[in-house]
Amino acid sequence: MKNILVIGSVGQIGSELTLELRKRYGNNNVVAGFRSTKPVGELLESGPAEIVDATNIDQITEVVKKYKIDTIYNLAAILSAVGESKPLAAWNVGIGGLMNCLEVSHEYNCALFTPSSIGAFGGGTPLDNTPQDTIQRPQTMYGVTKVTGELLSDYYHKRFGVDTRSVRYPGIISNVTLPGGGTTDYAVEIYYEAVKTGKFVCPLGKGTFLDMMYMPDAIDAAIDLMEADPTKLVHRNSFNVTAMSFDPEIISAEIKKHLPSFEMTYNVEPMKQAIANSWPNNMDDSCARKEWGWNPKWNLEKMTVDMLKVISDKHAKGLI
Repeated sequence: MKNILVIGSVGQIGSELTLELRKRYGNNNVVAGFRSTKPVGELLESGPAEIVDATNIDQITEVVKKYKIDTIYNLAAILSAVGESKPLAAWNVGIGGLMNCLEVSHEYNCALFTPSSIGAFGGGTPLDNTPQDTIQRPQTMYGVTKVTGELLSDYYHKRFGVDTRSVRYPGIISNVTLPGGGTTDYAVEIYYEAVKTGKFVCPLGKGTFLDMMYMPDAIDAAIDLMEADPTKLVHRNSFNVTAMSFDPEIISAEIKKHLPSFEMTYNVEPMKQAIANSWPNNMDDSCARKEWGWNPKWNLEKMTVDMLKVISDKHAKGLI
């Protein structure tokens, strides 16, 4: 990777991935692509930024040619819960945008990273120790776009030689950018509410286990995979990756170790619960570990300490 374009650079993953890529590859070598919300602060000031709507192939092409891009991170997506209220938009962004990126990558010889998700699984998928290769029958439009994206990316690699790679992300937890309508968002919101109010109303029920990952590990996964030796990659699209699995009771108990007065109650949202029930309790990520050395650094205990510290600092300064 020498010249990189991040599409969706102001999103939850993109905002932090762009800055980390700039640290590793140089500020001027990483373009922050955005659709309507312009980057601000360090994200805008530290390197180039261009309007790049994933659904507009001309915009992608123009930026690829202007900056001699050799690697594209396509992070444009409408997340699971929002996608259920806007299925056509979810398809147009998730698949229309991907097709544009695949076509541009084919024409201009770019490597392409497009994340998949635990949402790619569904009915019939083994929920415990979910295999790398297993049945995928998602029950959401978000999941349908992710399975389709995996197949399209593999097709362009086998048919045209495009260097496509991806991971199936679990829920991503961050203390920088708030999530935007995902089923696993509660695992971010609970920390903010614990600090701000000492209370949290959980939209998922007790015993709902889901794979999760702290943002620093998510960033490492995206970069490490793209830096991996392609001759060792068997699967490409898409690797199971995970770092931890817990239900609301477990994360609440971990927070209470630091904030003993914290209280959590439940008000289960049926749609989110149904989606969560169709996703794995925990995935087998042994293929990622074997093929490109995946090894997460953060567990629930370590993450909780860091999340509460950063959010408490923000709260004390009146930033949240």
